[in-house]
Amino acid sequence: MSVATVHGSIFEIDTKAVSDDGLFHGYASAWGVLDSHRDIVTKGAFNKSLAARPAAKVKMLRGHDQSEPIGIWDSLVEDERGLKATGRLILDTAKGRETHALMKAGALDGLSIGFRTVKDRMDRTKGARVLEEIDLWEISVVTFPSNPQSTVTAVKTSASDMSLRELVEAINGARATIRK
Repeated sequence: MSVATVHGSIFEIDTKAVSDDGLFHGYASAWGVLDSHRDIVTKGAFNKSLAARPAAKVKMLRGHDQSEPIGIWDSLVEDERGLKATGRLILDTAKGRETHALMKAGALDGLSIGFRTVKDRMDRTKGARVLEEIDLWEISVVTFPSNPQSTVTAVKTSASDMSLRELVEAINGARATIRK
């Protein structure tokens, strides 16, 4: 989410994209969110796994299909929001190119984790399993993530892209024209 102020107006612009070289960013998991499997991941759940298994050893798959990896994770880091992931699609493969095209179009923007539970507990009031320690094996690019906040969030930085200021000015110009 980018915020810009132009001519006294404040705009929030949600930019979801993937770069032309296949690099993208997103959140593979978000803390404290009840997902569709009735799981809640706690902050710190990935710490031991990330220390034992570097990002490049966590597989990047499409739809949890183990037969066709689609890229490599460059960085996996826990931050205040969740498990932040930076990866590169391998564009020399058919599945990598297809995933890239779908991500750029916005048709494919979910992330989902494949893991083994190491430590959990039940939260009876929420009817949920609270995951306190996870052994992370893979992160998949998916159509419908179990955790609705697990999404691709990369921002294009190509010099040929319109700058944020230019975009906000164009929006303000269009608004002024409509008001006339």
